[in-house]
Amino acid sequence: MECKNTVWSEFVEVGLPVIDMQHKRLFDLAASFRGQGDQIRVMKTLVALCDYANTHLREEEVMLRSIDYPALAEHKQQHAHFRQMLRELLEDSRKITLDQIAERVEVLINGWFYQHIMKDDAGYVPAVNACDIGFAAGR
Repeated sequence: MECKNTVWSEFVEVGLPVIDMQHKRLFDLAASFRGQGDQIRVMKTLVALCDYANTHLREEEVMLRSIDYPALAEHKQQHAHFRQMLRELLEDSRKITLDQIAERVEVLINGWFYQHIMKDDAGYVPAVNACDIGFAAGR
């Protein structure tokens, strides 16, 4: 079982320390699927990944709501889609191999989540930086 490419990079940073730390944590959780694993460890890690993703998405939505971000509804739709993919993976995890779980985690994090950070999350950074709410770069 191996997640080959779930590696955090500074290239993925949006410049908001709290958000970057949360994104890094999700990449780190996904990377923990590397190497040998037993069913119990993999399932616990998958649940931890899903729980942390939900926490991050909720906190990001609160931040965006606090600045009256004009594209909040669309951003929340993107998050709902990601949550649905995570729920489906959790449901499927009982029927698929550990390698298949690792492959799907890699696709979710390196594919969907990576693109979401680079496009959608990067899009809100100027609005967050324009507000003095404590998330701005360098705080």
